[in-house]
Amino acid sequence: TERDYYDLVKKIAQKVKSEFERLKLEKPYLILESGRAIVGEAGITLYSVGSVKEITGIKNYVSVEGGMFENPRFALYQAKYSVLYAKDLNAEPTKKYTLAGKCCESGDIIAENVYLPEIEKGDILAVRSTGAYHYSMASNYNRNTVPAVVFVEKGKAKLVVKRQSYKDLIKNDL
Repeated sequence: TERDYYDLVKKIAQKVKSEFERLKLEKPYLILESGRAIVGEAGITLYSVGSVKEITGIKNYVSVEGGMFENPRFALYQAKYSVLYAKDLNAEPTKKYTLAGKCCESGDIIAENVYLPEIEKGDILAVRSTGAYHYSMASNYNRNTVPAVVFVEKGKAKLVVKRQSYKDLIKNDL
């Protein structure tokens, strides 16, 4: 509730203030970003599997139709994600995979060393905790379009941002 957040922020501010006084430091200007904690966990990104490449004894790659253009967090600072096999959430993980995007860049990774069931072309993977920055950080890198955003609540879906079309992408080209 709002009161719980108020009380939590008040406790944090008091603790910071007392520590800075104890250390005889100038009081800081304190900003707490609760949005990431609230929104980050709420977002899930769905990816279609384009191909699977197994390099025996080295690594198993799953190529997805997205990539660093709509989720640059791994490329920027190796963000860690949990990945689910959307067809069967209870399927036994049997292999370790690295999810790679379609930008043909060595850093175009979504998740590394995740355990999943046997993956095939066309499967859907769900990458958790992408709510805070995923859409806001998306770009048209390599002339890729930005995906749609859909809110889901109590089993009902609502489109809140339309998928960008190729026509949208080139509309300002002369």
